[in-house]
Amino acid sequence: MNTSAKSVRFDDNSMWVELSDGRTLGIPLAWFPKLLHATIEQRQQYDLSINGIHWNEIDEDISIDGLLAGRGDATHIPNIAA
Repeated sequence: MNTSAKSVRFDDNSMWVELSDGRTLGIPLAWFPKLLHATIEQRQQYDLSINGIHWNEIDEDISIDGLLAGRGDATHIPNIAA
């Protein structure tokens, strides 16, 4: 069964994603700098798909699989040398 987002809402510090399986995820906005720095209006302009959430104006795509795995914005992960 593929779990998808049914709705998205925000408070001052978090994004809340209601999933098709009944769960609700609370994700810190700090995990996604583009959303953290977006205006309230920009945050509200999202599109849902079977795989995730897309914000066209701020060029942000978040997969539901990534959220379920606890992954934030992979483009901002520091490069750690071994």
